[in-house]
Amino acid sequence: MSVSDDELEALRQRRMAEMQRRYAEQGGEDRQHKELEAQKQSALRIILTPEARARMSNLKMVRPEFAEQLEMQLIQLAQQKRLPVPLTDDQLKKILLELQESKRDFNITRKE
Repeated sequence: MSVSDDELEALRQRRMAEMQRRYAEQGGEDRQHKELEAQKQSALRIILTPEARARMSNLKMVRPEFAEQLEMQLIQLAQQKRLPVPLTDDQLKKILLELQESKRDFNITRKE
């Protein structure tokens, strides 16, 4: 059972169209992600003082997931007017210390 050249070409065309569609979807998602990130950074420029933004940048390098969640929470709190705007570096330090203290530390000792 052999496949004709026309069938092979049609199969190639369908596969190429599918790949182009996926590429276009991914490009749209990338653009949307970049747009959302730009909006978030714009909001943070209003919410945080330059020193606090520098601290958030450092935190983002060390703990990116935590920093991302904190940024979203700060934006939400500012929108609800439950956060002093602009938030200073000292105020951000206090928030970070409170979050750190709420985390439990477990020590495991081994009996021999």
